[in-house]
Amino acid sequence: MGTIEKFIKEYFLGFWDYETPKVMVVKNRTLGVIYRGVQFLVITYFIWYVFISQKAYQDSETRPESSVYTRMKGTAVLEDHILDTVEYARPPEGGDVISTILRREVTYDQRQGTCAEHFSVTNANCTTDSDCVEGEVNFESHGRRTGRCVPYYNHTFKTCEIQTWCPIEEYAAVREPALAEAINFTVFIRNSIHFPKFKVLRGNIKESPNRRNRQRYLSKCHYDEEKEPYCPIFRLGYIANKAREKFSELCRTGGVIGVFINWKCDLDLDPSHCKPTYSFRRLDLRKDLPSSGYYYRFAKYYSKDGVESRTLIKAYGIRLDVIVHGHAGKFSPIPTIISTVTAMTSVGICSIICDWIMLTFIDKNEVYSERKFDDVSKESTEPISTEFCIIGSYGSNHSDLSEGVPL
Repeated sequence: MGTIEKFIKEYFLGFWDYETPKVMVVKNRTLGVIYRGVQFLVITYFIWYVFISQKAYQDSETRPESSVYTRMKGTAVLEDHILDTVEYARPPEGGDVISTILRREVTYDQRQGTCAEHFSVTNANCTTDSDCVEGEVNFESHGRRTGRCVPYYNHTFKTCEIQTWCPIEEYAAVREPALAEAINFTVFIRNSIHFPKFKVLRGNIKESPNRRNRQRYLSKCHYDEEKEPYCPIFRLGYIANKAREKFSELCRTGGVIGVFINWKCDLDLDPSHCKPTYSFRRLDLRKDLPSSGYYYRFAKYYSKDGVESRTLIKAYGIRLDVIVHGHAGKFSPIPTIISTVTAMTSVGICSIICDWIMLTFIDKNEVYSERKFDDVSKESTEPISTEFCIIGSYGSNHSDLSEGVPL
């Protein structure tokens, strides 16, 4: 117990000791080069990256309020038909998501009735009526089974009969040619962004005091990263190209492309310098996967001979998702003070690193450690062996150790 009591007593008394740094000049060229080199790296990091690149002296806002309106324009010829925006643009009122139909598969004159199930459906193939369970609805099925086994339209094999819209799509769909002219369709994207913290409202349309001149400009311009960076009108072919996609492949399978509008605003400058940049990227799975592409179905209903009928359309197209990111910064004293204090504190790491190098790799005979650590008590009468001299640059007493100290 005596050893434990002694340890607890020494620990308790040592807890109340006061430690103060001791300035010691070590005239070792290698250690000095390491010390100044680490200092240079730390200072360069804070000046170039933290303050200049990341603008740590600014207060920032990264969740602005945003509004997006889209409108598509263009006319295409499909055989003898003229297609306009009402035919191929969805939704017609615009928004942050808009799509255009590039290719259609049409099933004409469907009516409620009974017909043969498609042979690709699980357990649809049959030889007798007993193979078909009446009233069964398969997850993959087009309708409800009647319990009869019937010939598959004009073929010799048989499948289970179902009650549904007949004829089924897989059998009767007519594939129309792709709208190759859609490559020149244009999408108008109007974006307004608001940074409430700084009370700044900006838009992506080029400012002009004359409304007529602005309308004339918008009627002729098409966005180009170098020639027309502030025109909000984009060709579908340009968007596909920037997303690194082949337009012909998009016509075949469809696809989802993201239109990213990035606002990075330095509000220490005039707000007129706050302008957007655009980037484009494919968002859905790649075309070599079974679930890739973009398509949807819709129907046009009508009455024929007093019977409700419909034309089913499976539409492949491009869907554009407009995604807005915003970041604004403005000088503020609080982040400036915090960043400055952090930088000054980080410079102190240099001393810790060099102390560790000195005591671990250089101080082989413990010459430096004997000079660096001293225990001073109030009752101590022995003179401290460290020699002191006055250095004007420090304005304080410190030990001066040269490389002549034997190691």
